[in-house]
Amino acid sequence: MIGNLSTSLPFLHLSRSKGGPKPGYLLKQKIPIRLTQWDTGVVGYVEIDFVVHCGASVLGEYVNTLSTTEISSGWWEGEAIMGRSQEHSFWALKEIRKRTSFDWKGIDSDNGPEFINQILYNYCQREKLEFTRSREYKKNDNAYIEQKNWTHVRKVFGYLRYDTYEEMAIMNDLYHNELRLYKNFFQPVMKLKSKERVGGKVKRKYEASKTPYQRLMESGQIRDEVKDELKGIYLSLNPAELKRNIDAKLAELYKAYEEKGRNQQVNHYKRLVPHTVRSYMIQQPPVGLAS
Repeated sequence: MIGNLSTSLPFLHLSRSKGGPKPGYLLKQKIPIRLTQWDTGVVGYVEIDFVVHCGASVLGEYVNTLSTTEISSGWWEGEAIMGRSQEHSFWALKEIRKRTSFDWKGIDSDNGPEFINQILYNYCQREKLEFTRSREYKKNDNAYIEQKNWTHVRKVFGYLRYDTYEEMAIMNDLYHNELRLYKNFFQPVMKLKSKERVGGKVKRKYEASKTPYQRLMESGQIRDEVKDELKGIYLSLNPAELKRNIDAKLAELYKAYEEKGRNQQVNHYKRLVPHTVRSYMIQQPPVGLAS
C-alpha cells in the first residue's frame, strides 16, 4: 500500500497552499486611509485616479487618463497613457507634477496596484509627500477627483474606445494645452464652506464660485514669481478661442476613431465592439432661443 502520499511527500503541500498575504497587502498597511475630511484651506494635497477609455470591452490595451485635482483650489491636470502599468503611471504623475504651479504636500489614491506599489511609495518617502489611500470599494472617499473625472474627462471624450497612439497623442495635446487652460482659468467651481445636520437633513453652505486660478492667487500660499507667471498666462488667453480649439481637436480625435474603425481588419474569432457605442460620444447641445 502506498499510504498517505501527503505525509511521505511533504513538497505536495506547497501546491495546495492558499495562505499568506496577497501581493501589496503588506504595503497597504504602511499607507494610512484618509476619508473626505480635508483641510481645504491648505494648498498642495492632490487626489489621483484613472479614467479608462476602453469602450465596450476591456480586452487588449487601450488609453487611460491619469486624472488629478488639488483639493483646496480645484486645479485639475490630466495625462493619457497606453495601458496602466506601474512605470507608466508613475511617469504620468511626474509629468503632471511638473505642470502644476503649487508645491505638492500629499497624494491620495484608491487601492489599485498602479498606485499602491513600491515605486510610488518610495517616491513619496523620498520627496517627503504624505501618501494616503481610500477605503476599498468606497468611491465617495475620493469624491473630489471622481467629480472631475466626469466633468473634465468623461463629458469631454465620451465613452468611445481609444487604443491607438494617434488618439492618445491628440488627447495629450488637449491635456497639455487648451483643455487644462480652459478648465483651470475660466471654469468656476463651488467650494463647500460648512455643513450641519438639521434633523434628518444635512444643510450645506458654499463659498462664492471661483476658478482654480483665482483660488490659487488668493490663497497666499504660492510664490510671487509663480503668481506673476500665472497672471501673464491668464492675460494672454481668450476663452472663446480656447473653446474653438478644443472642439476642433475633439473633431480630429473622432475622425481618427472613425478611420480606425474603417481600417480595422475583422477577426471572426474575436468579439467586436458594437457600433452603438458611438452614441455615447458627448455632443454639445445647440445654443439659442427655441423657435
